[in-house]
Amino acid sequence: MRHQKHHASLGVTREHRESMLSNLAAALITHGRIQTTLTKARVLRPFIEKMITKAKHASAKSDKKDAVHLRRLVLRDIRDEDAVSLLFNEKYKEFENRAGGYTRIYKLGPQRLGDAAEMALIEFVKADDTGYKKSKGKKATARRRTGKAKSPEAAPAEAPAAPEGEAKG
Repeated sequence: MRHQKHHASLGVTREHRESMLSNLAAALITHGRIQTTLTKARVLRPFIEKMITKAKHASAKSDKKDAVHLRRLVLRDIRDEDAVSLLFNEKYKEFENRAGGYTRIYKLGPQRLGDAAEMALIEFVKADDTGYKKSKGKKATARRRTGKAKSPEAAPAEAPAAPEGEAKG
């Protein structure tokens, strides 16, 4: 059975896709940020994060043969020795205190002129970057109003009753 075998094919063969991801990952490691299509950036993100995790695990290994094994596993996927040595010697230190989420994708406004592909910028997240906090705007208050029953204190005051002595006409 073929359960959970789907992946973004990117419209190319398996060999081309592996080569493309290898080149994109090497460029991202070398330059820190790259501009590519949104689809390629979304495919690259889990790929590069697994490589960074392997580099972090290799630095934590006390036995040299285990660290070499992890380096060879990364070299199998990213076939650029300079980029892999940069990742294993320097770049992994930026992510030592971070448990995942090593990359960030920014959608860029206009589309590419040739084929109208959505463009994106993928970059490494700095070690001390905490991200942004979501603000509680109108959507959060609207959900609270519709989701809960009204309490007696929050109910609007009723209109005052007419005096008993007056007749309504």
